[in-house]
Amino acid sequence: MVVKNFKRSREDLDLKQKDIAKTLKVHFSTVSGWETGKDTIPLKQLIKYANHYKISLDYLLGFTSKNKYIELDVNLKEVGKKLRILRKRHSFTQEQIAERLNTSQSAYAHYEGGMYLITTYFLYALLKIYGDVSADYIFKK
Repeated sequence: MVVKNFKRSREDLDLKQKDIAKTLKVHFSTVSGWETGKDTIPLKQLIKYANHYKISLDYLLGFTSKNKYIELDVNLKEVGKKLRILRKRHSFTQEQIAERLNTSQSAYAHYEGGMYLITTYFLYALLKIYGDVSADYIFKK
């Protein structure tokens, strides 16, 4: 399960799945799928949830036990720029990252080029690969 603290955060806020579903404009069964790990929450939805309830993306993904919220933004060009900077700082080529993510170099290039939003799963995998990177940093407003 990529989003490790989604259910915990909902319970800490004393909310029901239907409350989250209403906020995110999805069916409550969708929220249930995210919580059980049956489905992966789309990154845009996860960021919307994080911003609405003031929860750190790093906390939701399980990279920190502390919820230090900062406002997040899905600016594809800025996210792509940060992904490129991080890859270069860690001395990887796009081909090497794509191979580790089990995707094509051209697909990964679209993320760095700001054409598409990286998936939740790929973001999680990149954070594991780099080890010293914050999801909150990548999406910081």
